Amino acid sequence: MSGGSLESQIRRMALTARRAAWQLAVMKTARKNQILRGMGRGLIAGGRTILSANGRDMRRAKQKGIGGALLDRLLLNPKRIREMAEGLFEVARLKDPVGERIAQWTAAQGIKISKVRVPIGVIGIVYEARPNVTADCAGLCLKSGNSVILRGGSEAFDSNRAIFRTLEQAGRSAGMPAGAAQLVQTTDRRAVAILLGQIGLVDLVIPRGGMGLIRRVMEVARVPVIKQTHGVCHTFVDASADLGMAQRIAYNAKVQRPGVCNAMETLLIHRQAAPKFLPALYERYAAAGVELRGDPTVRKILAGRLVQAAQPQDWDTEYLAKVLSIRVVPSLEEAIAHIRRHGSGHSDAIVTRSKRNAERFLAEIDSACVYHNASTRFTDGGQFGLGAEVGVSTDKIHARGPMGLEGLTTYKYLVRGKGQVRAG
Repeated sequence: MSGGSLESQIRRMALTARRAAWQLAVMKTARKNQILRGMGRGLIAGGRTILSANGRDMRRAKQKGIGGALLDRLLLNPKRIREMAEGLFEVARLKDPVGERIAQWTAAQGIKISKVRVPIGVIGIVYEARPNVTADCAGLCLKSGNSVILRGGSEAFDSNRAIFRTLEQAGRSAGMPAGAAQLVQTTDRRAVAILLGQIGLVDLVIPRGGMGLIRRVMEVARVPVIKQTHGVCHTFVDASADLGMAQRIAYNAKVQRPGVCNAMETLLIHRQAAPKFLPALYERYAAAGVELRGDPTVRKILAGRLVQAAQPQDWDTEYLAKVLSIRVVPSLEEAIAHIRRHGSGHSDAIVTRSKRNAERFLAEIDSACVYHNASTRFTDGGQFGLGAEVGVSTDKIHARGPMGLEGLTTYKYLVRGKGQVRAG
């Protein structure tokens, strides 16, 4: 970034974004879709440049000793670039939420009131080593009529710039207003605090990353924030569970992609199911390289096998790795109590044949996504049919769970009369 102080630069970005938001709010759906498709084609055409930039980021990350889940999130390859492009094509195919009539009625003295969906305005996205967020959030904000200011992490600095340049060039060629999508192109950490202080210009900030980032954003934010806290997700295998189904679900929830927020971190097993269920599942986990940390009952059932003793902090830990805590519980009630004590309100599942137990679990677990006989790995905007997502909100106000297009809108009331005035 160049030209004036960092504060003045970001304020100019916010002012430009505000002007663009006014244009986007009334832009026709067909034009927005045209821009999105152009941006998707641009990503595919610019794949080689993006991969070259990502290669530089990957080399720096490895030199710094970064590995595991963070390195996996940073990595781009032709398949992932194609997936980013497909995400934009999918958003173009989705129904435009702007202008949707939520409700309509006639009130006192014949005034007609409509409650309609409208864009929020200017959205700030603060994220870490996830270059795909650059494309996902730009596309979702555009389709929902919002302008967006993106601020990615330093680990993905070159990747984000390459992706953004491609999106901006393709978008502007297809008619995207100037300032509709912008990237804060500095690694100076002061930029985040400045962006979070743009009262009256930035309407909402969404942080995407670890708890360290979330805490920093919440500490300094002077504009509204929707956040996702850590994902301490649970699966409870009930006494009546189909154990074959339970094994598939428990394996998928932990192993399919362990470094993401909707991966299972704690497995709870009813004591009636545990003796038969645990040994078979242990073999599958061992083959996949999963480190197990169990309570005394688990270790007794799996005596002679490699299982560490679970410590109190394990029940509250988001590992984001091939590590799993396991506890045997005496009842559904205790499983629910455990999740209430240790869960993060993200995604929790029950595997059971009992309709009564399933409905009770679904009603009493207050998480953004609660599952019966399915893996928590489905907590994802694409899997829910929402297209790409800006994140998974564990807040309860405004938006909760995977935030797609609808989550990026608010509403207003349109009141139509024929000269009525209020008496008294």
